[in-house]
Amino acid sequence: MSASAAAAGKLRLLQALIRVRAWLEAVPYSVLALPLRFGVAWIFASSAQVKLINWQRTIDLFAEEYRVPLLPPELAASMALSIEVAAPVLLVLGLFTRFAVLVLFGMIAVIQIFVYPEAWLRRGAGITVPKGRSLRGWIGCFDAGIYSIDETSEAPVGYAKIADLRSRAVKSFLMAKAKRLMTSST
Repeated sequence: MSASAAAAGKLRLLQALIRVRAWLEAVPYSVLALPLRFGVAWIFASSAQVKLINWQRTIDLFAEEYRVPLLPPELAASMALSIEVAAPVLLVLGLFTRFAVLVLFGMIAVIQIFVYPEAWLRRGAGITVPKGRSLRGWIGCFDAGIYSIDETSEAPVGYAKIADLRSRAVKSFLMAKAKRLMTSST
C-alpha cells in the first residue's frame, strides 16, 4: 500500500469521525439527561430495595462491616435508606436535581472515606460503580434538562427562584422579629 493510499484512508476515517461527532452533537442535552438521571436513580433505588428486603441484615451490616463513625448503626442505616429512596425519586422527576446529586455525592464520600477507604487504592473496587460516579458528576455539573419539573414548573424550584425565595424568607423573618421587638418594647 502506498503512502498516498494510507493517507487517503486516514482522511476518510477522519471525515467519518467528524460526521459522527457532528451527528452526536446535534442530539439535544435534554434528551441525553433523561437516561443519565434514570441510570443514577436505578443504581440507588436498587440499593434501597436490597436494604428493605432484610432490614435486620442491613442493621447488622452497618454494625459489623460498615461501622460509620459517630453514628449508631440504626441511624446510619435509616439515613442511607432515606437517601436511597428519596434521591432517585427526585432524579426521575427532575426536581431539585443538583441537590439530589449533591446528597448522593455526600453519601458516596462517607462510604469511600470511612467505610471502604482501601477502595481508593484498588482499581474497580469499592461500593460504587465508576459509571455511576461519572453520571452523577455529569448531572451535577449541568442540569436535569428541559424534561424535568425544575425546568417546566412555574413553582419556585429553579435555583434563581430558590435564592429569591430565601431572600424573601429572610426578609420576612427579620420583619417579623422587628415587629415582635417593637411590640414587646412598648
